[in-house]
Order: sequence, then C-alpha cells, then structure tokens
Amino acid sequence: MADASVEIVEGCRLPVLRKNQENEDEWPLAEILSVRDAPGRKLYYVHYVDFNKRLDEWVTPDRLDIKKLQFPKKEAKTPTKNGLPGSRPSSPDRDVRKSLDLNVQSASAPSRGKTLPTPKRKAESVSLASQVSAAMSVPSLPSSAEASQASVYPAVREAFSTKSREDEQLTSITTNGTTRRILPSQPGRKRKNCGTDEVRTEDSQDSSDGIPSAPRMTGSLVSDRSHDDIVTRMKNIDCIELGRHRLKPWYFSPYPQELTSLPILYLCEFCLKFLKSLKCLQRHLTKCNLRHPPGNEIYRKGTISYFEIDGRKNKTYSQNLCLLAKCFLDHKTLYYDTDPFLFYVMTEYDSKGFHIVGYFSKEKESTEDYNVACILTLPPYQRRGYGKLLIEFSYELSKVEGKTGTPEKPLSDLGLLSYRSYWSQTILEILMDLKSDNGERPQITINEISEITSVKKEDVISTLQYLNLINYYKGQYILTLSEDIVEGHERAMQKRHLRIDPKCLHFTPKDWSKRGKW
Repeated sequence: MADASVEIVEGCRLPVLRKNQENEDEWPLAEILSVRDAPGRKLYYVHYVDFNKRLDEWVTPDRLDIKKLQFPKKEAKTPTKNGLPGSRPSSPDRDVRKSLDLNVQSASAPSRGKTLPTPKRKAESVSLASQVSAAMSVPSLPSSAEASQASVYPAVREAFSTKSREDEQLTSITTNGTTRRILPSQPGRKRKNCGTDEVRTEDSQDSSDGIPSAPRMTGSLVSDRSHDDIVTRMKNIDCIELGRHRLKPWYFSPYPQELTSLPILYLCEFCLKFLKSLKCLQRHLTKCNLRHPPGNEIYRKGTISYFEIDGRKNKTYSQNLCLLAKCFLDHKTLYYDTDPFLFYVMTEYDSKGFHIVGYFSKEKESTEDYNVACILTLPPYQRRGYGKLLIEFSYELSKVEGKTGTPEKPLSDLGLLSYRSYWSQTILEILMDLKSDNGERPQITINEISEITSVKKEDVISTLQYLNLINYYKGQYILTLSEDIVEGHERAMQKRHLRIDPKCLHFTPKDWSKRGKW
C-alpha cells in the first residue's frame, strides 16, 4: 500500500500490517526507525507503538498504510533570552519538579526504629507496594516490633469493602498543562542529569558519557536508558543456532560488528563461543572438551542440574553468557567486567551432555539485598515451569545464606509475571498450611512469612495487595482467603511439577567481603 511518490523517512508513523496471536490481520500504529535498500525495493524497520520492542521487525512497503502517514514533528528551537542563544527561559514547573525530587531524596533513606502510621479504622485494604515512592502518603502495615499479627481465615472476599486497585498506581500531577508522573524512589547513588534539574538514581558507577570510568566492584546491571540510540534500539542478529535450537533474538546485543551481517550466528552450546559459520563450529567442537558449563555443580535431581560460575574465574564464559542473554533482556545492560557477579546456570542432561536451559546472576556483595541481577529462561524452554524453578532456586540459596532477597528492578514484563506468580503461590502455600489453635483463627506476621520464604518483606506486602487479601477490620489486619483464591491456587499447584529439593543442594556460602576470595 506504499506510494512510491511519497518518501518515508525515519521518525514517520503509520499503520503497519501484522498478524496477532489469533493469526488475524491488524494495523497497529508503528514508527519507522530505519530504512535500508534491498535488491529491487526498500525495507523499513518498524517499532509498533505501545508494543514490546521484541516485536520490532523489518517490513516490506506493501505492509505500510501510506494514507495515514504521519511525518515527524520538527523540534522546536531553543528560545533565546536577552538575545543570547542557548539561554533557556525559566520553566514554571521546574520548582514543582525540584520539590518532588527533594521529597523523593529525603524519603528514600530508610528510617530505623520509626513507628509506621496506623491507618483509619475504616475497613479498607492497605495500599502499600514495594515500589511506591515514600514521598506519597499511603497507609502502612505496622512492623513486627509492634506485635501486630494478621489473622488468616477463609471468607468471601466481598465481605469487606476494598479500595480500588487504581489507588495502588503511582500518582501524577499536572503542571503547565502537562501531566507528570511521580517516579518511585529507587535505592542507589543519586546524581544530577546534565541539562535538567531532575535527579537520576543509579546503582552503576558509570561516568557521565556512559563509559565505565573504572572496573566496578559492585553495582547493578540495570540499563541506563539515557544513552539509547538508534543502533541499540534495533535487533542486530537475525538468528542464533545453539545446539539443536535456532533462536530469533528479541533485542540488540553487542556482538562483534562483522558477525551482525551473517544470516545465522553459531554458538557452541557448552562454552558459548560464537562462530561465523557451521564449518567453524564443527572444527571448534573437535577441540572443545566441555560438556557442561564450567564451575561447580551444586545441585542435581533427575536431569536438572545447576552450576555455580564465578565471573572472575570463568570470565570468557561469563561474557559470552551475557552476550547471549542480552538478546532476550531489554532492561539490563552488558558489562565486560563480570568479576563482581556469580552466575547460576540451569542445565538439562542427556547422553550428549548438559544443555543450557536458563540462568540467573547475582552480585557477590549486594548492599540492596538483591539475590538476582539478571534472570532468563531461553525461549525454547519457556512456558514449561523452568522460570519458576530458577526463581525458587535463587530463594533456596538465600535461605542457606540466612538472608531475605529480592530481584533487581526493573523487571521485564515476563519477569514480573513469573515473580508475581511465584510469590503468590509461595505465600498462599504457607497461609493454607496454617493450623488453628484451640479453635481460634491462625495468626502470622509479615516478618514470619518473610523469614520462612526468604522473600523480602516489601514483596510479601505487595503480593498480598495484588491478591487483594489484606484488610483492616475492627482494629486489626486480617487476610481473607476466598474460595476463588483457594481453588485457583490448588489448580496452579497441580500443574507445577518441577520443584527444588533442598536435600539435593550442596552449597556453602562464601564471605565475599574479603577481597582475597575474589
């Protein structure tokens, strides 16, 4: 449907034909990110607006609806002040933003020993999520120091009036005719972003130009989105052959430039070395002695094994693993300094060796109680319970370490779904196993749930809220389990066949605070 007389340039928006999940035609709005010449025609790389980037693709002109073409808007020139170019007029919303940022800064520091406010006695659910900014006024759960306990008993959820879930969303303010969201406070180092008054919080110790000034000893793998450009927004690898699987990457990954033009990138499934041709791979396999990931096997049950890999001792493997993972993770960045991280690779065994299924990484020392930095199940193994098995294994390690843990934020859309499902099933499993004493309702504290599961307290609270279980009634917090919740949980547990057996785990935590052990 493209008209040859109209030149379509980068930044244009128009409807593009694609197939939905039901294999039906639809015309979502898409943005043109790049144009390239192919023999006899042009190809357009499009990003579907309001869709995940993994759906981005090259399309032919016949899939474009040229009648609804929207050209990119010209950027407004910077207004001048006192005749001097480059000077910026004062913005009426800047003071509001400053005050918001100051609130976020002051509220992000945890207050120890402080008594949390008690909500009104009106029957309502507690609006407290793990990522809600402390600058917002929300009722909170009392701490265990106040000896508050939540009673658990089956009841119809409609018996209590509950707040709309919209109350849990981040609030926004309107200034100067534009709506601005109040961003959640994130722990980490704060610094000012050049050219604005907004304060950015970052965990990574990067310099302002995006290049690490020195090897990082700690920190997160959260991607700094301010350095995104048109190159990193586009997939650069068409296909990856890994063992008996061929994978279509979802996102950009910084493989060497000369490999990005190949129709297929070949990887050794044991050492993850990347090669440019099948002949090179076959020659490599005659010399590669690995039949499992390097490192220590710390868990085995049936055909499932876990290997612990030190990012310092096995640097090449760790870097290759990060390159592969970046093809399917958009919110994480890639560091060639893998020294501060441990990698736990899950494998499936057969007669040919241990085949990688997925992995998660974690910092050797985390100041934020993160027990996962990156987590990934490779696409051929998704929707088979392996993702939840990786999450369960990360919490089993936290139990051995005697700590509570939480995944590093932000989570991807699929990661959030997996974690929310795992938290819900784990907490409901505990609540349904509670026994009543002397005919009274069983009681349990949030801290006790956290200690049993090693799930961080904030994640327990947000999960109870997400399930709409927690209510404030007659001066105390109660957890109401409706029949729908119980039946849904039982159906989900029947499908969950893969579980971690703590008896098969052979793991001794190390004290990484001593640099000599690095």
